[in-house]
Amino acid sequence: MSLAHLATPETPLDDPAEVLAAARASQREADAAEVRVLLAAVQWCVMHPAESLDDAAAWSTLRGYGDKPVPLAGDGAPMVTEFAVVELAAALGKSLEAGRAYLAEALELRYRLPQTWTALTSGVLPAWKARSIARRTLHLPEKGAAFVDTHVHHCAASIGPAALERVVEEALVRFDPDEAERIRFERTETRHVTIQTRQVSFDGQVDCWATLDLADALDLEDALAKGADRLAALGSLEAEGSRRATALGDMARRQLVLEFDADPKPLVVHVHQTPDGTVDQVVRVENTRGFVLAGQLADWCTRATTSPTGKITIKPVIDLAEHIHVEAYEVPDRLSRQTRLRDHHCVFPWCTRPAFQHSQVDDDHVIPHSRGGPTATDNIGPLCRRHHRAKTHGGWHQTSPGPGSYRWTSPCGTTYTVDHHGTFDHDTGPAPLLSPG
Repeated sequence: MSLAHLATPETPLDDPAEVLAAARASQREADAAEVRVLLAAVQWCVMHPAESLDDAAAWSTLRGYGDKPVPLAGDGAPMVTEFAVVELAAALGKSLEAGRAYLAEALELRYRLPQTWTALTSGVLPAWKARSIARRTLHLPEKGAAFVDTHVHHCAASIGPAALERVVEEALVRFDPDEAERIRFERTETRHVTIQTRQVSFDGQVDCWATLDLADALDLEDALAKGADRLAALGSLEAEGSRRATALGDMARRQLVLEFDADPKPLVVHVHQTPDGTVDQVVRVENTRGFVLAGQLADWCTRATTSPTGKITIKPVIDLAEHIHVEAYEVPDRLSRQTRLRDHHCVFPWCTRPAFQHSQVDDDHVIPHSRGGPTATDNIGPLCRRHHRAKTHGGWHQTSPGPGSYRWTSPCGTTYTVDHHGTFDHDTGPAPLLSPG
């Protein structure tokens, strides 16, 4: 029985065997489709080798502009033109970083892991597993990657992460002993404390995790345990985990009052008013692209005002619907704040870099000022540096049907619309079948 027949409303999936058959068939189709995407990615790179850059492009690259060759995979894999990476990432609906990583894995498989590539293209190895292997060999020398390929390809579909990591580490020690020794001495660099401020829940909570030196971890554990016990003794009815989290925040706030931290970051509040004159109860955290409730903002303001070093800055109300226009090329702060508050992030297809990362995001003229484009609300949008360069030197064309809406056309003619709904790909269609190259 075919999957199409199983999926029709007239033939519901009532039999457990039919459900499993449909799921397996769908998974096989998804695996085959992912292989075709990898094949297309490799073919795209073949069409855009570093050697395709002409002398003029090479000259502009030396001056810091224009297209340039970029290494993606390990030694032995070909380099690709940077703007080709930009366009393929957009076509696949990926951010530039995710697109680079995807292409790196595809090239790693095709040129440095040939036996694993054969297992992939013959249907023996799922694409996700092949990519996970490629991801772990990118840093190896060419002989190291070949070592992993030889020892893994025959069991690639079933090898576990720990076993794979052991093979990769053996390859590193065998074929790059100096690097292995450096890693041994610099292993402390893997320590970190990560606070996921870009993933904020509606009640103002975020995740954090860390890798610590054991002595530091024991001291931190002791401090958190004591802090949680102290809160309980003061009458807190929260669960222990919640008290530990509060204790960690208390430790951080006490640290801020030390003498060496005389210039803490202020709490900056932009007040937005709805057309009917009310204030929305949802508070957007502009520098993290998350949101919290108004009550959470009130709590933060209370903490800031009660802290010895606390500071709150209230920005003037900005009408996002107002048309601001100046005669100069430079974008004034008021216009910059208005357009960044309106658009939230870089307005290139699929990009999510927050607009308020001022050191990495520019106020871009949609129609260049040199071609008569005004410095105005309907012609300014935030664009991160790499996508700004791709627009200026990479052949991308941009228009703005209206404030906060952007129409993009890639060098190959693919079109996208970016607005507050996200990115819409106007040219989505069935992918062509490719044979292994």
